[in-house]
Amino acid sequence: MALVRLGLGWGGMALRLVQVNFKARDDSALGRFWAEALGWSISSEGPGVTNLEPEGFDWPDPTAVCVDLVAVPDPGTVKYRVHLDLATTSADHRAELVARLKDLGATPADVGQGDVPWTVLADPEGNVFCVLEPREVHRDTGPIAAVVVESEDPRAEARFWGEAIDWTLHEVTDDHAVLRCAEGVGPYLEFRRASSLQTWWSRVHLDLLPSPVDAKDAEVARLRALGATDVDLGQGDVPWTVLADPEGNEFCVLGRA
Repeated sequence: MALVRLGLGWGGMALRLVQVNFKARDDSALGRFWAEALGWSISSEGPGVTNLEPEGFDWPDPTAVCVDLVAVPDPGTVKYRVHLDLATTSADHRAELVARLKDLGATPADVGQGDVPWTVLADPEGNVFCVLEPREVHRDTGPIAAVVVESEDPRAEARFWGEAIDWTLHEVTDDHAVLRCAEGVGPYLEFRRASSLQTWWSRVHLDLLPSPVDAKDAEVARLRALGATDVDLGQGDVPWTVLADPEGNEFCVLGRA
């Protein structure tokens, strides 16, 4: 888990989704792949941590959900409940992006998707992601169209996360739910129904940031009241709090280092 970067502040929001966190065997190498994939800048706040964000970005900002990669001794090989969908602007752009990603080390992945208009790939450490066909709804999201979470009950997940981070619900059915930040910028957060979910820890999770950062304890208490539960991954005494949403998806509430 990355330490929180200071110099924060935004109006009217108590808790914001700020980054997707990948556990990695080699954070630097995987960071280079994703920096090239997204066209983002790369930095590090310390050994074993690689940070990715758009060029000229003033973290945190609702226009992007950033990516942090953290080295762990054994990130494991599990079925991933969280993945990224990448946006494209045309058929040619999608073909060029897929070809470029394969040159960077991505490989085709079969997750039982069948004949679909998007392309499923795995990054060099096996994390599955999708390169979508052009969609009008994603024209202004930036390179990450959506952060996607597999769910047993998308309606219930949307209720929890809508309350947790105060995002606007755009669409909900029994099979999927779509939320986006109230400012109408950045990627979407999607919950898609899956028939069976793994119950052990995931390599990819969400990081939330309180504002002010010193409100972390109050925000954690609010999340527990909404149905979040505490998770012990052996993290010890750290400035963030590890929780799980009502379906067991881990996420972290960042604090002051």
